[in-house]
Amino acid sequence: MRCSFCGYEDSKVLDSRPVEEGRSIRRRRECQRCGKRFTTYERVEEMSLLVVKRDGSREIFDKNKILAGLVRACDKRPVPMSTLEDMVSDIEKELRNSMEKEVTAKQIGDMVMVRLRQVDDVAYVRFASVYRKFEDIETFMKEIHNMMSQK
Repeated sequence: MRCSFCGYEDSKVLDSRPVEEGRSIRRRRECQRCGKRFTTYERVEEMSLLVVKRDGSREIFDKNKILAGLVRACDKRPVPMSTLEDMVSDIEKELRNSMEKEVTAKQIGDMVMVRLRQVDDVAYVRFASVYRKFEDIETFMKEIHNMMSQK
């Protein structure tokens, strides 16, 4: 592995450990020329997954976008970040296990809604208001009544 400081191509592995629930390996290395230490990560190359947006455009799946939406929905709510990260990992795993190369933004949104509803009702309504593009208070109230009738 090339040293990130001097560019020398030989380094010694000092420590290796699994990270991201065993999906990658973190290696601590030391350059054989300059002696500086740096970290590298080894990951399995995953099949690319495309998201088909509402307008028909396609973009590469980015789990950070899902996490950002969940963080906004859960702002000032008692939902731990670890719960949100677990939700995103679960969604990504389910999508990749489906072996589909393309998935619609609607499918992803529905998956988020199901999981968020189990975690926090207020965050669920916040997310739903953006995801379903509530345009007036009546649509908002219908969703709340629907939620309450299912409890």
